[in-house]
Amino acid sequence: MKYNLLGNTGVLVSEIGLGTMTFGGGEKWGVFGGLGEKEAGILVDQAMDAGVNFFDTANVYSDGQSEEILGKALKSKRHQALIATKVRGRTGSGPNELGLSRLHITQQVEASLKRLGTDYIDLYQVHNPDQLTDWEETLRALDDLVRSGKVRYIGNSNMTGWNIMKTRGLSQLHGLHAFKSSQSYYSLAAREIEREIIPVLQDQNMGLIVWSPLSGGFLSGKYTRDNPGNDNDRHANVPFPPVDKDKVFPIIDTLQDIAAARKTTVARIALAWVLNQKAVTSVVIGAKRPDQLQDNLAASGIILTSDELSRLDEVSRIPIEYPAWPFLEGDDSIVRKHAKYYTRGNNK
Repeated sequence: MKYNLLGNTGVLVSEIGLGTMTFGGGEKWGVFGGLGEKEAGILVDQAMDAGVNFFDTANVYSDGQSEEILGKALKSKRHQALIATKVRGRTGSGPNELGLSRLHITQQVEASLKRLGTDYIDLYQVHNPDQLTDWEETLRALDDLVRSGKVRYIGNSNMTGWNIMKTRGLSQLHGLHAFKSSQSYYSLAAREIEREIIPVLQDQNMGLIVWSPLSGGFLSGKYTRDNPGNDNDRHANVPFPPVDKDKVFPIIDTLQDIAAARKTTVARIALAWVLNQKAVTSVVIGAKRPDQLQDNLAASGIILTSDELSRLDEVSRIPIEYPAWPFLEGDDSIVRKHAKYYTRGNNK
């Protein structure tokens, strides 16, 4: 297992982390896994034996069951694990039982600590932005948690590049602890964060934690042009994250070719591509069974060749959008083609 620095914290996290959305059940969350304590405990032990030290959950997963199950699985190994959880989502029917107000954050951190059976959270993440709460209020509440020792570091999730920079600026202005990482959706089927989010994270020396690197399992090798899924499939009933099948099937074709040449699985190659991206700190994978987890863990250490990376980049590349395209380097650059109009002192 390879370990990477989490931003500028000095903390090393495994390049593969175990996500726990499959832990617990209920009417809403059972579709993602519905694993009980015994099954989840087996996966946690398996992951730790492989060198995984990063575990990701959220207060809303299975209405808190995910945190409870993870806490019990890690009870005797707490000092060996880095636990990340989240706050923002609705936790009850009351008007203040959601969001990023000081009220909700302070209530929820105590609830998460209790469910996890620990007295500190390694990485406390804002699950999504809150349009109703001023960022200064949220950041001051999170800063208090770090200063109190209940939280070691704070991170964000599902935020735009400009929002990340805004919060960084506010933290610096007011002397508050700043977000150390961003958890974002990233895969061969979804490369949009390359436009602005990744450049921001690299500029600010922040970690990138990737969720759904297999696009909800659509890049796992299960789906092909001949087997696009059926009405009983999770992607048909719960299309999360959404996948443009017409766009993704050519990517799967290329993954199949590379996997066949390497005598490995499509899922491993899809994960390896994400792991081979320089900005990535850790990739969060979820599993329902030990064999699924074992296959995903085997992606660690796979180094794709420049030719393989080029082929995957070509088939999955996102269109360049304004304002990036006028200033691309190379022979196709508009600046290069019309250089005379950009010469210093030229008034034309």
